[in-house]
Amino acid sequence: MTDSLADRGAAVRREVLGPRAEQPPTPFAEPFREWVLTAAWGAVWDRPGLDRRTRSCVTLAVLAALRCEDELAMHVEAALRNGVTREEIAEVLLHASVYAGAPAGNAAFAVASSVLDQLP
Repeated sequence: MTDSLADRGAAVRREVLGPRAEQPPTPFAEPFREWVLTAAWGAVWDRPGLDRRTRSCVTLAVLAALRCEDELAMHVEAALRNGVTREEIAEVLLHASVYAGAPAGNAAFAVASSVLDQLP
């Protein structure tokens, strides 16, 4: 079951993250990558309870609150791929800022602005 869950997770990750999903891990990080493919991408992102657009919005809010800037940048692009508009990304980050605090919101807006400015 783990192999099929990891395979499903890898497919979902490619669909959501696009080219970023293909970056190979270092040998040291391979066990972590396998766990993330199985737990996050296979067991959670592939569940039917929420669509990917909604999952992207939740992911943006949590990453903003936790100040995970590298992952936030990756998921801003993924959110666009999943149908979230630029305006909706700003609303999600503004909403998260109310609960996570102004410093977290400020950092999240800076990351999202940088990513969005680089895209067409």
